[in-house]
Amino acid sequence: MSAPVPPPPAGPVPYEPALALALLADMVRIRRMEEKSAELYGQGKIRGFLHLYVGEEAVAAGALRALSAQDNVVATYREHGHALLRGMPMNAIMAEMYGKQEGCSRGRGGSMHLFDAATRLFGGNAIVGGGLPIAVGLALADRMQGHGERVTACFFGEGAMAEGAFHESVNLAALWRLPVLFCCENNLYAMGTALERSESQPDLCAKAGAYGLRTARVDGMDVVATHEAARLAREQVARGDGPWFVEFQTYRFRAHSMFDPELYRDKDEVAQWKTRGPIHTFTARLKAQGLLTEEQYLMIERAADEEVARAVAFAEAGTWEPVEHLYRDLRTRNGGPGAA
Repeated sequence: MSAPVPPPPAGPVPYEPALALALLADMVRIRRMEEKSAELYGQGKIRGFLHLYVGEEAVAAGALRALSAQDNVVATYREHGHALLRGMPMNAIMAEMYGKQEGCSRGRGGSMHLFDAATRLFGGNAIVGGGLPIAVGLALADRMQGHGERVTACFFGEGAMAEGAFHESVNLAALWRLPVLFCCENNLYAMGTALERSESQPDLCAKAGAYGLRTARVDGMDVVATHEAARLAREQVARGDGPWFVEFQTYRFRAHSMFDPELYRDKDEVAQWKTRGPIHTFTARLKAQGLLTEEQYLMIERAADEEVARAVAFAEAGTWEPVEHLYRDLRTRNGGPGAA
């Protein structure tokens, strides 16, 4: 079963040069970090599971720049790009993937469990759909504590919409009109099964709309479209309009994970989708509009490469957590059940 390739984005970019170049730099930073991560995985420097975001960069770049610093972000196991653009230093991300204690989770979580309370990034979650109830809980807590304009943005794949956690979460969010922005990154194949083969209702907006959510469907390969959709939806949620569901139709250029033999889709299909790559299509639009020169683009690439090199050096120089810390964080700090 082949996934049709949508036409490339067209029209002028409606942004000042500073924002346009920042969106491009965001995508390039993610791409360079992910490509290096794949290389390091092949060298045995990064182990365990590794899910790359190559091809999907426009979703994180557009959506995260639409959020405020006070908003909460909950992500999936394909969350490196979200963590980076949310403000987590690439050093901390790379060290975590190396398993070093200088990582954001002291090397205990690895690729799938990036977490940073300082930037309000509440995971990285290895369970499909596992972040959805967490997002609803965060939004409920904000409601109860009077954080009126704070929004919780929850990112998840279309495969999560077949999970019970999705239905329970959107039902409660709609029933209680909680400030949740549900961001579905629909890359068409979940782990390895085409959407039409796994969902009796492949119209994801119809499924979410059945619970009373406001919905929007957007081209997830176009960073302008993702930014505008997320910005408008976030504004509505923050004003108390209740939860929103945005479907970002995107496509991953690499396999589901580094363990995936990728036998479920044709190479020709992947090649066709690569012609819609969010970085080079946005670059072409910016150049055509006179907002970007080739030298500026090369400067963005060099800056990203240098940042990646520093992050790798930081991770290489990192240290392993001492064995005597094995029981750290297993007991409460102030006593209670199980405390020493």
